[in-house]
Amino acid sequence: MALQVRRVYGASMSPDATAFAHLVDDGGFPRAVQRFLRGWRASSSRDVELPVEGPVTRVMHSADGHWLACQVAPDGGTRTQIWVVTTDPDDRDARRIDYWPSGEDGTAELINWDGTLVAAILTGADGVGSSVLIDPVDGTTTVLDRRSGGRLVDAWGGAALVRVGPRGYRELNLLRGLTETALLPYDPGSTTDTGLILDDHSPRRLRSGPEGEITELYHPARDYDINSTEGYVRALIRSENGTEHARLLEVTVTADGVAYRVAAECPGYELDEFTVSDDMSTAAILWNIHGASQLQILDLIDNTSHEPIPLPGGMVASELSISAGGSMLALTVEGPSKPPTVELVDPRTGEWEPVDREPSSGPVSEDPTLETVTARDGLTFTGWLFRPPPGVATIGAMLFLHGGPEGQGRPGYNEFFPALLDAGIAVFLPNVRGSGGFGRSFMHADDREKRFAAIDDVADAVAFLVDNGYAPHGRVACCGWSYGGYLTQAALAFHPDAFAAGISICGMSDLNTWYRSTEQWIAAAAYPKYGHPVSDRDLLEKLSPLPRAGEITAPLLLVHGLNDTNVPPTESLQMHDALVELGRQTSLLLFDDDGHEIDKRENRAVLLKEMTAWLTEAFAD
Repeated sequence: MALQVRRVYGASMSPDATAFAHLVDDGGFPRAVQRFLRGWRASSSRDVELPVEGPVTRVMHSADGHWLACQVAPDGGTRTQIWVVTTDPDDRDARRIDYWPSGEDGTAELINWDGTLVAAILTGADGVGSSVLIDPVDGTTTVLDRRSGGRLVDAWGGAALVRVGPRGYRELNLLRGLTETALLPYDPGSTTDTGLILDDHSPRRLRSGPEGEITELYHPARDYDINSTEGYVRALIRSENGTEHARLLEVTVTADGVAYRVAAECPGYELDEFTVSDDMSTAAILWNIHGASQLQILDLIDNTSHEPIPLPGGMVASELSISAGGSMLALTVEGPSKPPTVELVDPRTGEWEPVDREPSSGPVSEDPTLETVTARDGLTFTGWLFRPPPGVATIGAMLFLHGGPEGQGRPGYNEFFPALLDAGIAVFLPNVRGSGGFGRSFMHADDREKRFAAIDDVADAVAFLVDNGYAPHGRVACCGWSYGGYLTQAALAFHPDAFAAGISICGMSDLNTWYRSTEQWIAAAAYPKYGHPVSDRDLLEKLSPLPRAGEITAPLLLVHGLNDTNVPPTESLQMHDALVELGRQTSLLLFDDDGHEIDKRENRAVLLKEMTAWLTEAFAD
């Protein structure tokens, strides 16, 4: 029997560091769990029970520690809902708080807590997003901002950070009452996409820690004048503005204007994410080093940074959450030999404390090596290479293409890889042009008509594997998820002689039909990356695999969740029909109880079995 995968991730610390909530994926759909701490040790726990079937994708403690907000995707679909429960383990009542007018259907995204109010984005069928605050007690909703392409990033005490602009050209604006202020100078092609408000004319949030030093809670919704512009607002933001790689900036907005300074940077590398304690003493930072993670602590009192803290057994970290007093940091750590697990670390001493009595488990592999590929036009890109274990002969290799296209292949945990490696199939994660994590120029290198070069990069990655002896000639397959599924189909259509097989998971087959069938707000965000469905229709057709289906000769497995509204299943169905009509070897794997991510544990087990069988047959003599 195959080893059961158990993943623990997405932690949210309680402000007083006496508990935390996280997500668990060990059967069925991922669920939320509340854990209670005795010092640094986990004691009791409870499952957060919600009356809706589907994966919980986020859980967050309120600033006063009284509530947990959960984001859930019914039936594994793309559209999500927000539910709240109290942190009292004896209180089993759960209520949905995102309100939709009669007959309207949309998605609700959990952003954070503004004091005791839930900050969220409600996006309707028209694609227009409303940034709102919701009272978890009675569902009262206050609209902060409403615009197409707008996204709430943070809210506190009458101030809000809203991201505006299309993918790859994003800015952050500060809203206070009727006043909207751009935080940084105009810099086309830069992305400023996330931030946290530190303080303004009011106190911050609940300020407490394990020692319970302060127990005061400021309630922003009832005590501020929404039209006030007095005082100042200070925020930390992640931005590429003025440089090539994302860094941490501190911005101060006053009546006299806006000033900013560099709070932290790592030359040549990207800032992944950060978090700040509510007492504004400590910031935790994750740097992206070719896809691996580096954890650093920044003392905000004296603006000093500490030496990086080595990760405990993993290569990638994410989902930072810090206690209000800055004494305890939770994060998800993972690697090829370490399924995702929540770890606690003392930011001051760098000491780690495992808290889970039932650690994450699953099939594992050795760490990959970082390789460099030179494309046909001279551009270089990197990728992570996983090789079969010692004593296992290599029968072939599989490229695994990330989504996005601004995603990144990283040396984290992947439950599909160990079985492939044990079967003698090497796995290579190439970060072709357009991938995130390597600077803004590289990310824009596949925009619109430049995408043909990204498709060529996939073929060049095949040549790299064969030329360096990592795979036998004619024994390389391609697999990808979402955009990676599209890129897989495109690579097979544009470079048919390079591939022995393909696996497309929830991928687009025709960019024009995808624009007509996807969610409206998803389509609008994609214009700068792929092209406009009206003015660039001819370009989109040339970039699409479906019109070139006759060129595909490698066996192609098409996988889709029928509840996917991001990339509707018709994208896989129409490619399958075209290949069947052409007499090509193809197969269709559909999941009627899942969506774009194929979240359900049992479905992923089926996918792994089918993937392994598809590739071993393709590589058979």
